[in-house]
Amino acid sequence: MTLKSVILGTAGHIDHGKSSLVQALTGTDPDRLKEEKERGITIDLGFANISYPDGMSVGIVDVPGHERLIKNMLAGAGGIDIVLMAIAADEGIMPQSREHLAICELLKIKSGIIVITKADLVNSEWLEMVIDEVKGFAGGTLLQDAPVIAVSAKTGMNIDALKEVIRQASLNVESKLTEGLFRLPIDRVFTLKGFGTVVTGTALSGTISVDSLIEILPANIRTKVRGLQSHGRSVDRAYAGQRIGVNLQGVERESLKRGDMVVTPDRFVPTYAMDAKLEMLKDAPPLKSRSLVHFYTGTAETIARIIIYDKEEIKAGDAWYCQFRLQEPVIALSADRYIIRRFSPLQTIGGGEILDPHPVKRKKKEGINDLIAIEKGSLRERIEIKVRMSHLSGCLLSEIEGWIQGNIPEIRSSVEEMLKQGILAQKTEAKGQRDETHQPSYLFHRTAFQTFKDALISGLKKFHSENPLKQGMTKEQLRSGIAAGQTDIDRLFDMTAQIEDVVAEGGVFRLKGFKAALSDVDEGLKSRIIALLNKGGFQPPTKEELAGQLSINEKELSDLLKFMTKQAALVRINDSMFVTTGQYNKMIGLLRDFYSRKKEMSVAEFRDILGTSRKYAVPFLEYLDSNKITLRVGDIRKFMLK
Repeated sequence: MTLKSVILGTAGHIDHGKSSLVQALTGTDPDRLKEEKERGITIDLGFANISYPDGMSVGIVDVPGHERLIKNMLAGAGGIDIVLMAIAADEGIMPQSREHLAICELLKIKSGIIVITKADLVNSEWLEMVIDEVKGFAGGTLLQDAPVIAVSAKTGMNIDALKEVIRQASLNVESKLTEGLFRLPIDRVFTLKGFGTVVTGTALSGTISVDSLIEILPANIRTKVRGLQSHGRSVDRAYAGQRIGVNLQGVERESLKRGDMVVTPDRFVPTYAMDAKLEMLKDAPPLKSRSLVHFYTGTAETIARIIIYDKEEIKAGDAWYCQFRLQEPVIALSADRYIIRRFSPLQTIGGGEILDPHPVKRKKKEGINDLIAIEKGSLRERIEIKVRMSHLSGCLLSEIEGWIQGNIPEIRSSVEEMLKQGILAQKTEAKGQRDETHQPSYLFHRTAFQTFKDALISGLKKFHSENPLKQGMTKEQLRSGIAAGQTDIDRLFDMTAQIEDVVAEGGVFRLKGFKAALSDVDEGLKSRIIALLNKGGFQPPTKEELAGQLSINEKELSDLLKFMTKQAALVRINDSMFVTTGQYNKMIGLLRDFYSRKKEMSVAEFRDILGTSRKYAVPFLEYLDSNKITLRVGDIRKFMLK
């Protein structure tokens, strides 16, 4: 059994003793940079872990407290389960105490502990006053019911008690998506002599093993896992919720950066746009549509332009729907969290939930009902909305898995259930039949499939009514009427076997029960055509001449000639020349009689036995050659029929 993996993250103002507290708890100094040692402040993320006797291990991410280093703080905050808010006893609540708490609230971190640090520097009365101030500060936030404990990293006061508080809080942390796709946002990249490139991060979901194939996006690198470390130990397998170091095979350090993500291959697509719900902080300035903001998700940071739906601005304390258009691509799933900061001056102003990381094209004034439904929906409801939004294009199961947070078995179970209930549709194979192309099968929402079905039947009804002599329509003709320019609609044509009213034969679609038939007028024309062709014998009138003699247009005549050919009343010699079946059989009879006496035949001899001219004899011979009735050898023909 795998023990629960928990990440605790520090938060708080600069010089409030976060790093000293981590060292007192773990014995590890999280300040690893030379500049951090020289200046005595945390500049970048630091890492340590607490190991408990029962085998539980709590990873710690120590974040910088300086206001100019908020972007580094944000890179470490994404995978936090428990926030440890450090507030110095000698200073109390400070600006970054408030900003860090606001960020944790926007990221929906659910658990927290308040630690009053440097308790050895103040007397008991002052300490009580600070504790009262802190409780007021925490009211109405995720820290409202958090335990408050005063400690001293210098004297060791209450350090063991804090370890136990952390342990108890860890027991209540929700289980991670260990059966989800693997995702590890990279927060550090470095090289180790003899090992090569190593990346570290907090695994958001899934599992990873030594020798696993992985993909790093948006760097677009595919490689294998050479080695793994978690909580300072080499392991063969690591899980969601753990701090993980991944030794990569054959990857240069310069090709990677913080913000890239290690993921399960062939599931994720980098995105330059995403629809989201934005919650503005209560002290934020109004944010106008099309403003530039700094955008943070996972460990990635980029510039984004915000497009606010149905509004020109969002005011402080408001929450609304928007789209972010990013300057650099990121990897994100529906239900991920994000933070935005003002473009200039830098100030955290809001954040929220990513609803659709691969949004449909929509105009600013279009409805946002689908976004509201995604926000409020269960995993199954979100999946249904995703498939429905794919309209006539459909989507693959792998696309759904790379779109939404969730355990893969649960996602697949939801899809299977919706297929059984008819909410979703998919190409099905007959019993014992295999798809020899091995192409993945697309999912369609029943509304899209019904739209296609209705359009298909309507198009065929109209076509049959206007073209009673034609057997049906080709895919190309139907596609232009149903969804002009949409080539991926072909996926739906593969599912026409599921439409009882439609038959597909030889690439031609028709309504079930339809048979091409002649009207009374056409029956009269048919008789006249046969009479004219019989009269012409082996010098039949051309199609153009027939149209003139019958006083009908060539298109109408072409349809009639094709129909009569399919009925075997006529034989098509070429596009302009037809003969009756009787005349054709007579020609074959004359050939048999000739070849019973001679082995070879010239064009002149063929012309003479038909009693026609070279003008007609040559097209007849070309037809006989192409149908392998005669074989041309130089200037003579041999008979091929037995």
